[in-house]
Amino acid sequence: MPEEEIESAPTTADIPRRTDGLELLGRYQGVEYEDPVYLARRGDGQMVQLSFLLFLVIQETDGVRPTAEIAQRVGRAFGKDVSADNVRHLLEHRLQPLGIVAEPGAPTAVTSDAPRNDLLLGLMGRRTLVPPPAVRAAARALAWLHRPAVTAPVLAAAVAMDLWLFLVHGAMPAVLHSLSSPLPLLTVFALIVGSLVFHEFGHASACHHAGATPGRIGCGLYLIWPSLYTDVTDVYRAGRAGRLRTDLGGVYFNVVYMLALLAGYAVTGHPVLLAAIYLGHFEIFEQLMPTARLDGYYILTDVAGVPDLYGRVGPLLRGLLPRRARGDRPAEPVPALTRRARITVTVWVFTLVPLMLADLGYGLWNLPRITATALRSLDARLHTATAATVGGHPASALVAALGVVLLALPFAGGGWLTVRLLRAVGRRLRPAGDALARSAAQYLVVRAKRERDQT
Repeated sequence: MPEEEIESAPTTADIPRRTDGLELLGRYQGVEYEDPVYLARRGDGQMVQLSFLLFLVIQETDGVRPTAEIAQRVGRAFGKDVSADNVRHLLEHRLQPLGIVAEPGAPTAVTSDAPRNDLLLGLMGRRTLVPPPAVRAAARALAWLHRPAVTAPVLAAAVAMDLWLFLVHGAMPAVLHSLSSPLPLLTVFALIVGSLVFHEFGHASACHHAGATPGRIGCGLYLIWPSLYTDVTDVYRAGRAGRLRTDLGGVYFNVVYMLALLAGYAVTGHPVLLAAIYLGHFEIFEQLMPTARLDGYYILTDVAGVPDLYGRVGPLLRGLLPRRARGDRPAEPVPALTRRARITVTVWVFTLVPLMLADLGYGLWNLPRITATALRSLDARLHTATAATVGGHPASALVAALGVVLLALPFAGGGWLTVRLLRAVGRRLRPAGDALARSAAQYLVVRAKRERDQT
């Protein structure tokens, strides 16, 4: 090979590589940004927002093309001249800090210091309950329930059900009956669990109806409670209407589930079914709250056209501080919002933050009393479970055991949340500690030199 060709051949360091598991989702449709926004999902599940230019660069980064070829292809798609140095700058200063491009010569796994939003509000310990092929098959079979010709009579039937249940028949007698003995209580608990699972198939089938492909149904720990989730990331390719339909699909399936229970009550007359319908309303109300990362939060994000409201809390609050107190800006600039979206986000933030602070303060103030009461109740339920097991009452023993689990979960989740909080604080303080150590080392070196010069 001639010497000129050897010199011009690209080196391994000049061929950028994506991090493992990166998925490009395309343009985010129906958002309230002044400029188009594109989405990518890292291998650790973190969503990353990109400008059009950055999206083109990562799209052409396949681990084979050198930066010079990437620059040519990006320039043609972008409509402007892009040099290899421009691409290297974007790779080093924009894409590598986001954790979607590996550093030259480094492993392609997403590093632990890659930026992550809402570490304390994410779902941890994820496990698959229903694999994607089974979810997709069920979504196809249930998608017809989202047709307008079906949803209209379902919602009308739900209104009629509530009028009858709360104004005519009454719901409390059925609830009190279910609390009177262990077996009805276990039945209601099983029906509520079934409602939670059916809720997730509502999201999956709505995702399919919107033209997207749902993923797995799994479980994890959200804050201190176990939680189910459905991977509907692909719906980000759809428009705002498709995303809203997917957001509401879970609650809509809760309504379908309650109507099925009502039909069962009409046949059997068993009050346990009415108790499950009554408690199902609380599940819907909880899901629609826009504070935690439940359905109501995602509904609000799609109505506002802002994909990550919690990611806006920090920049908005920092913007109120004096310039000197704001500190360093994040590696990824926050896309500019339209005026309508800015108003929505501001109202949400200044409603959410006082509520969260008040809730936290109330919890901390009453923590000793809550802990003592919970421990006494936990001890009593343990004795009840033991006595029921010895006495040969399996239903009572199982109810007491469920009570023990429900009381122990907040303690276990709270401990885990505390550990995660301390780790997050440690990661934030580590740069400051490193800087302090470097300053101390430099001071000692300078002082040693001065003493040596004096001697």
